[in-house]
Amino acid sequence: MLFDFVPQAADVASSIGDWYPALKIIYTVIGSVFSAVVAYKIVYRVIGFFYTRKFKPAKKNHKYGVVIAARNEEKVIGNLLDSIAKQDYPKELVTIFVVADNCTDKTAEIARQHGAVCYERFDNEHKTKGFALQYLFERIGEDYGRESFEGYFVFDADNLLKSDYISRMNDSFDAGEKIITSYRNTKNFDESWVASTYALHWLRSIRTNHRGRSVLRLATNIQGTGFLFSSEIVRDGWKYTSLTEDRALTADAVAQGYAISYNDAAEFYDEQPTSLKIALRQRLRWSKGHLLAFAETGPSLLVNVFFGKLFLKNSWNKKEKKKNRSFKEICLDVLESVRHRVASYDTLMQLTPFSVFNVIRWLLVSVLAFGFYSYAYGIDGMYLFTKSTYLAQFLRFLFPVRVTVDTGIEALFLGMLLQIWLRLLYRAGMYIENMATAVYVLIMERRHIKKMPLRKILVSVIAWPTFDIIGRYTQYVALFKKVTWKPIPHESKVTIDDLKQKNNKANSVEVKAKPVGALQR
Repeated sequence: MLFDFVPQAADVASSIGDWYPALKIIYTVIGSVFSAVVAYKIVYRVIGFFYTRKFKPAKKNHKYGVVIAARNEEKVIGNLLDSIAKQDYPKELVTIFVVADNCTDKTAEIARQHGAVCYERFDNEHKTKGFALQYLFERIGEDYGRESFEGYFVFDADNLLKSDYISRMNDSFDAGEKIITSYRNTKNFDESWVASTYALHWLRSIRTNHRGRSVLRLATNIQGTGFLFSSEIVRDGWKYTSLTEDRALTADAVAQGYAISYNDAAEFYDEQPTSLKIALRQRLRWSKGHLLAFAETGPSLLVNVFFGKLFLKNSWNKKEKKKNRSFKEICLDVLESVRHRVASYDTLMQLTPFSVFNVIRWLLVSVLAFGFYSYAYGIDGMYLFTKSTYLAQFLRFLFPVRVTVDTGIEALFLGMLLQIWLRLLYRAGMYIENMATAVYVLIMERRHIKKMPLRKILVSVIAWPTFDIIGRYTQYVALFKKVTWKPIPHESKVTIDDLKQKNNKANSVEVKAKPVGALQR
């Protein structure tokens, strides 16, 4: 064997093995720190179970621009524009702008037929949605003036809006919120198991992130589409052109001191990928954008945690401080400083790629260092099944198998394989336990989810954990792979009227099923 013929290598292996007990302690401490710094998110889940922020009816109707970046979306963009036309909001206060980005179909023609102001863009070098929006805001600035609108909605071409969507978002805007995201539902929930995992992800975000953060007046995260922001955000144009412009905007907005609110009453529908191939491509782009946003904005957020707005030089809404402030104003400034620091910390935790850090420490300590430790000291009665999950505990109860191997090269490789096996066993156990999240979301959001056969509900629950698994492994790949932006095909023919009819039918069935006494109460 290699180490038998190379004494120096054997000495090195034994030395590394001697370090394993100390490295294991460091490994455990780091894991405990990682768990501690995100433990506060439990508060969001508890609050989200019971509450969400509600807004009073607006006193004023504000003037908005709607911006849509579309690439070869002739099959769906007409349905979106129809749903906007059917809003109960004054039509003279809404102007729709579409950028037909590198289109080879009739997207621009259909957009104009449905009353949108459409600009066509052709640029093979700058292909992200962010570049398309940048171009669109440049044209709006030239032809209308970006600040001639008080705020801008951002939608994808496959979206559909409930008839009161703009009115409900206007309630939030009129309350003084500068950036607002909304309730993201899915129009093709039951088309495939892939689509169902996306649908459950967006609903989980509502329950575990948006609702709690909105109540606490912190900053939730923008999720690509279905959001509104004040025109002051684009006073100098749109600058978010990375693979994930939504993450970049979220991070920059929080760094600049903005809250990002959430309106649970404003509901829109989104089309999810149905193909695993398309989903993997999209998730890889998300993962790369996540890493880039962390690298670009993470340092600014960290500075904000400790120093607040002290070093903010280019804040969009920076105001001059009064020389003589009242005690109330001073107290409000202190509260705002605390809110901003907490929001910065929270956003930094969202961006921090913990899964990457965790897999690195696992490879270095649990696999490599333990392997060398096994080489030097052997494996003495190590359980084949740990107690890390309910599945592992059950298997250990059935099969209390122990592994014993003498020192040497066989112990080295077997030690590494055992750690890999235990990791896979842990992930399999967590996979099963995470199905509870899908059940929770399906129960809590049942009124928003279209009626489905029990078979499809079970498939969505079983498939759900794959969403996080794909996200974890695409982040590993994104560390080393160059990723380019590619469009996601949208072909759903579902209209807002189709969804409205299904919801009305479901509601009528639910009402008929109630006892008379319940209706009277």
